[in-house]
Amino acid sequence: MAHIDFLDETMRDGQQSLWGLRMRAGMALPVTPLIDRTGFSTIDLTGGGMLDVLTRYCQENYWEGLDLLVASMPNTPLRAGLRANANVTFGITPPALMDLWVQRLCAHGIRSFWIYDVLFGMDNMLRLAKVAKEANGAWVAGAIMFALSPVHTDEFFIANAKKLADSPHIDSILLYDTAGVLEKDRIQQLVPGLVQAAGGKPIEFHSNNLLGLSAKAYLDAIDCGVSVIHTASRSMANGPSVPSTEIMARNIQLRGHTHGLDESLFQPVADHFRAVGKASGNLVDQYAEYDEFSIQHQIPGGMMGTFKAQLAMHKMMDKLPEVLDEVAAVRRDLGYPGMATPFSQLVGIQAVLNVVTGKRYGTVPDEVIQYAAGFYGEPVAPVDADVLDRIMAAPRAKDVMAQPPEMPDLDTLKKRYGTQDEDELLYRAFVPQPDIDKMRAAGPVRRDYPLLSSPELEDVRKLMQVATLPVVEIKSEGLSLSLRR
Repeated sequence: MAHIDFLDETMRDGQQSLWGLRMRAGMALPVTPLIDRTGFSTIDLTGGGMLDVLTRYCQENYWEGLDLLVASMPNTPLRAGLRANANVTFGITPPALMDLWVQRLCAHGIRSFWIYDVLFGMDNMLRLAKVAKEANGAWVAGAIMFALSPVHTDEFFIANAKKLADSPHIDSILLYDTAGVLEKDRIQQLVPGLVQAAGGKPIEFHSNNLLGLSAKAYLDAIDCGVSVIHTASRSMANGPSVPSTEIMARNIQLRGHTHGLDESLFQPVADHFRAVGKASGNLVDQYAEYDEFSIQHQIPGGMMGTFKAQLAMHKMMDKLPEVLDEVAAVRRDLGYPGMATPFSQLVGIQAVLNVVTGKRYGTVPDEVIQYAAGFYGEPVAPVDADVLDRIMAAPRAKDVMAQPPEMPDLDTLKKRYGTQDEDELLYRAFVPQPDIDKMRAAGPVRRDYPLLSSPELEDVRKLMQVATLPVVEIKSEGLSLSLRR
């Protein structure tokens, strides 16, 4: 029997999958001291997408909010996620900016990172791991992004795990299954090979519970040598998120394993996020049914809402099944890229365009051209030759090919953006200035979030979600309500 460490995903993958990265600091601060005392080995807290979303859509100062959260959790290492060749954008970020992003996160108290590249660009992954180590000795997990395809074999994954584990700057290997498709037979083939390739470094496992299989997959992986599992508080777990901490703590004990969590702290944390989620109109307490077709398209959960919104805009919701079919076809065409950022988005957008326009690859986004040209790295399998010809015949292809990603140094970037303040530089490089101005005009970060305290307020919230008129007034004998946009 084994002692299993738990890594908390409530405030990163949980809210990314269920709330679209819109968890403001004040939504979490009332219970972060409880999470800090629960006994997690690490708390996954942030990533580049949150800088963008919190600033542009929530008018919240990312750095100020991060500092408040870090200060509230002094006892547990806090983690950030990194895509090895880009931050925020679906394009390519200059290495100097990526290095600075890591250094500034370390300066703000981040002590752990997970680093990934769906195409396994080892040079970028290992460079960023070295930057993190030199900044504050941070723990670094090198991610093996699992995908199902003819080219994503056990040998492929194990070879890349060996390259990561051989680096002195990588401390653990993270098996990351965004689609939640790993089942017992494949786990029993793959995980022992990863354990051997890791050479004694721990194996972490993250599986988004889209098919309802992930809790069982965690148990099967533990049997094969995984010692760290990624979970979230029950109200922020399951569906497109990860399994709940509550069920996995129980499950591993039933298997005879041990953990170091204080289970008495589970309920108040789950209750708090459930109340905040309901007050803010976000998803909580999710579940998922097994859908065989998900294994073919492997769409991450958060993307399904994007597809529906795009099709609704074109009044083509009836085309959703066709779009899902097209996702699987585009993924084959493009050489089976793993379905994680940015390639899940690129495949999805191309599929929607193919269906909406009625002509496959008649409209091609710049990023798909960049992918086909190898700007992101070498695809794991060749792009279909006929499709490649169509992509390179796109009207924008010549211009895109003539503008490979630039590689300015830090001094050049400081001059370009007109600041020596490195936190401000990152803001200006990744977020439009009007959005930065709106965020600053909104004032300081709130340290709490108003919760609904009566059935009447819950009714008001529902009304605000469905009302489309600029003014709504309701009057009765005991109630007078006015809503204005």
